[in-house]
Amino acid sequence: MTTGSVSHRRADTRRNHDRILAVAAESITAGELSFNAIAKQAGVGVGTVYRHFPTQDALVLAVYEREVRHLVEVVPGLLEAHPPELAFRTWATDHLARYMMTKRGLGAALQAASTAAAGDVLADAYRTMLDATSALVEANVRAGVVRADADPETVMRGLGGLLYLDPDGDWHRDAENLADLIWRGMAADGPRSP
Repeated sequence: MTTGSVSHRRADTRRNHDRILAVAAESITAGELSFNAIAKQAGVGVGTVYRHFPTQDALVLAVYEREVRHLVEVVPGLLEAHPPELAFRTWATDHLARYMMTKRGLGAALQAASTAAAGDVLADAYRTMLDATSALVEANVRAGVVRADADPETVMRGLGGLLYLDPDGDWHRDAENLADLIWRGMAADGPRSP
């Protein structure tokens, strides 16, 4: 067997893996998780789905990790392309809000995951999200627009309110209002802790 055929097989395996996760994310969000339906929609055999993800819990955890990774990977690009305040607001209102609204089914599936790995995945996701929030807050502190004592964990908890957005309502305006409220609380000229 040549190296080229091994590389081709690995690339094909990776594409299958990615397609399965993308389809599974949509299925979980819709509240359904059928390996047969996922395989059909991803254009692979059901055996391929099981080879990549031997259990529903394994698939749910992989989808969750993928979604969180996508959410935090945009932060460096936002900070590079925009002033820190706009990067924070864009991440909160366009990325985080959309994620939290559309991934409610994923949260329910994750809670149903009965493996010990679920706790590890949630802990890792929390740390990863806190790192992303910290990067945004710290960039704004360095820019002098956010007070130095702004706590990224408190900011992240405040952004948790995005979970309650109504996808059928004016969710973007509501997300902007919440981001603005949080921003005013951490702004350099905002209120100080007692």
